Parts: sequence; C-alpha cells; structure tokens
Amino acid sequence: MPITAVLLLVATSLYAGFQWTIRVVVYPQFTAVPREAFHAYEAAHQRRVTVAVGPLFLFAGGAAVAAFVAGPGWATGVAAVCVAGIVLVTGLAAVPQHRRLGDGFVPAAHARLLAVDTARLVLALLAVAAAAVHATSG
Repeated sequence: MPITAVLLLVATSLYAGFQWTIRVVVYPQFTAVPREAFHAYEAAHQRRVTVAVGPLFLFAGGAAVAAFVAGPGWATGVAAVCVAGIVLVTGLAAVPQHRRLGDGFVPAAHARLLAVDTARLVLALLAVAAAAVHATSG
C-alpha cells in the first residue's frame, strides 16, 4: 500500500474523529452554558478549536493532494473533493455562525451551526470511506 494512501486514510480518519466529537459532544453542550457566560465560552472555544483543527486541515488537505497526484482515481478524487468541501463549508457557513454566537447565544445560529456541522461530518465520513477504498484497491 503506498504511503500516500496510508496518509490519506490516517488524515481523514483523524479529522472524522475530531468532527464526530465536535458534532456529538461539543456543539450540543452549547445550550448548557449560562447565557451570561456564553460570550467568554464561545471565545475560548474558537481559540482552542482553531489550534486543533488547523493542523488537521493541513494534514488532510496535503494528504489528499499527495494521494491524488500519486495515484489519481475516483476514490482519491472523492476524498479530495470531500476534504475541500469541509474546508469550504467551514469557512463559508460554520465560521459565520461562530461569529454570530460570539456576541452571545442565539438559538437560530446554534441550530444553523448544528446543521452545517452535520454536513461537515457527512463529508468527513465520505472522505474516510473513499480513502479506505483507495487504500485497499490495487
């Protein structure tokens, strides 16, 4: 199995685990934060999550490009498109909701964030599946 296939599978799996934790644990508990404490809570969340997700985005993006260049095919293409989709959805849809939540808890913004995050989780799981197909074919 080529190292690029291994790296793609590891990178997408790490990101999917991260995204699953965010979707199932982190975002649902936003509703438990007292309203008067939410601004500080959200600011801390944004700082901390950036430190965690930044390297994962770089690793997954780099692994997707490397795997596609080394062995282009439908599975690497799907994985790469999913990784790119995650980054785009994050920047265009999740970040604006976090900015809105940065001013205080807004139920509608939280609901939109959950919906956006579900899309990111689906893309992450599809990326893992495509990476697994790529890693085991050939």
